[in-house]
Amino acid sequence: MQQDRAVKASLILTTLVVLLAAAYFARPILAPVSFAIFTVAVVWPVQEAAQKRMPKLAATFVTLFATIAAIAVLGYLVVWAFGHVAQWLVANTARFQSLYQQATDWLDTHGIPAHAMMANSFSPNWITSALRGIGGQGYGLLSFLVIAFAFIVLGLLEVDIARANIERLESRALRESLLRPAQEISAKFQQYMMVRTTMSLLTGAVVWAFALVAGIELAIAWGVLAFVLNYIPFIGPLIATAFPSLFALAQFESWSLALMVFACLNVIQFFIGSYLEPRIAGAKLSLSPFMVLFAVFFWSFLWGIAGAFIGVPILIAVLAVCADHESSKWLADLLSGGKHKRIA
Repeated sequence: MQQDRAVKASLILTTLVVLLAAAYFARPILAPVSFAIFTVAVVWPVQEAAQKRMPKLAATFVTLFATIAAIAVLGYLVVWAFGHVAQWLVANTARFQSLYQQATDWLDTHGIPAHAMMANSFSPNWITSALRGIGGQGYGLLSFLVIAFAFIVLGLLEVDIARANIERLESRALRESLLRPAQEISAKFQQYMMVRTTMSLLTGAVVWAFALVAGIELAIAWGVLAFVLNYIPFIGPLIATAFPSLFALAQFESWSLALMVFACLNVIQFFIGSYLEPRIAGAKLSLSPFMVLFAVFFWSFLWGIAGAFIGVPILIAVLAVCADHESSKWLADLLSGGKHKRIA
């Protein structure tokens, strides 16, 4: 008996490792497909409402247009904000050079040869590698969007067909085991994005107001970045607090003020993300913070930025499937932030 359990555990572990390896190597396809499935689940109410007023193909076009417009607006906001930050950086290069000189002089006086280390480690190839990396990321993003767009179109057209095919299955238990989790996951995806969007808007507004009151330049840009980056849990808010803090250091030329800005921004992010958001989301979307952080970093390791965004929805889907079966319901309760509840 003991040996059988060991063999079974080894098989499960081996299967899991093989599946994760396959997910890693197949990320050019699986990442956009997962994003497309998530998007279809989120925007389906728009498609369903439009289908009641117009032909299905026209409703699909309307839904696609609204989805692409929303993604385009977010992308434009990011480009706009970073563009203003880059302009400010170019216009204030002397400030950063002065801070760099002060930091290296301080390190040199404390026995750390910063000038020599930088001179030995610097290479012009860094610039070439950075440009190649940016080009590769741009090509990867374009291919990601093309594949995701294709699957979003097909998904919106085939939701009703898939549902009808499932409802025609003879086994009632099989029908329910397929439809019930799918509806639960879709409802939770929609609620997740609604809560995330609300909290992102609130975060952006509060960060903008704080930067304005504190006299930090580019207050609107920092608010916009806080809004957009908040869609990526943990990683996005960290970037949204680090950038303004570094620029506050260059603007005020004071480490203490920069640290104060960093602390205040983190308090804002913590209060909204760890206090307000769980109370608005409620027990229906209650997730363990440890598991959320793990999901973000784990899926970002597998699939990059797309994985960082889609990691939490994948966690939500897994927990919803586990909660639908008595044999695995304990796992959903264990990994959630509280007692797991289904959405009616």
